[in-house]
Amino acid sequence: MPEVLQFEFMRNAIVAGLLTSIICGVIGTLVVVNRIVFLSGAIAHAAYGGIGLAIFMGWSYLIGAMSFSLACAAAMAAVMLKARHRADTIIGVIWAVGMALGVILLDLTPGYHVDLMSYLFGSILTVPETELFQMLFLCIGILGVVFFFYNDFLAMSYDAEFAELRGAPVKGLQFLLVAMIALSVVMIIRVVGLILVIALMTIPPYIAEQYATSLVRMMAIGSFLSMMFTLVGLGLSYHFNLTSGATIILVAGVGFFISFALKKMLHALNSQIAMDTPAYPKTEGRNKG
Repeated sequence: MPEVLQFEFMRNAIVAGLLTSIICGVIGTLVVVNRIVFLSGAIAHAAYGGIGLAIFMGWSYLIGAMSFSLACAAAMAAVMLKARHRADTIIGVIWAVGMALGVILLDLTPGYHVDLMSYLFGSILTVPETELFQMLFLCIGILGVVFFFYNDFLAMSYDAEFAELRGAPVKGLQFLLVAMIALSVVMIIRVVGLILVIALMTIPPYIAEQYATSLVRMMAIGSFLSMMFTLVGLGLSYHFNLTSGATIILVAGVGFFISFALKKMLHALNSQIAMDTPAYPKTEGRNKG
């Protein structure tokens, strides 16, 4: 792949993919262990309203998408805390309204014919260098917050009630996590689009969960896997002239099924070994006397 690096757009795409991969490994891990994949998907689709708003108002894509995503994420987090029994319905409404608003705003933008495919399935090959610095700043900020509150996130992810007993601000952490998911989604949309964003955020951490023995290792393995999927997907999309975002997700999907098959094979092998190993009765020492 050395000849690919002579093109600036490919170099930018690789950097954008690597930055996104780090976020997918870290935030995606928290999404998976907290079982809020549906919420993350809702934020991703609602973010389309921010894209439409940014284009309609003439703002930067990142500013519009981030602002709108954060507002939707805060509303969803509040719903989860105050009306949990109706959360799925209300979150679904926010999801649908956000997307519909984005489409309407794009229709109302004079003289602008948006390429829906670039937002639905990503446009990693068009990421400018200026946006890379914004992505880097965002990545550093999110990583700093996660590792500063790492112990609290760890406690909340596995036992929220225990975390509250320890004095951790669980409600505040939940709002913070949802906000970071919203910011991460805005980054990942650039790489794989809003339809496939949740796949890249969840597949690598899910695979990592099978082999990691701690939350931080799960984040590290998830980030590494995401980098591999992104680089392989970019290489295949370049050589076969395929859509980059969809190719990256397809590679991740293949990795998921390979991991699943290997896990099943190892489990069957271990079971067979256990069955073939003779069970020896415990020998007790002779009684004295």
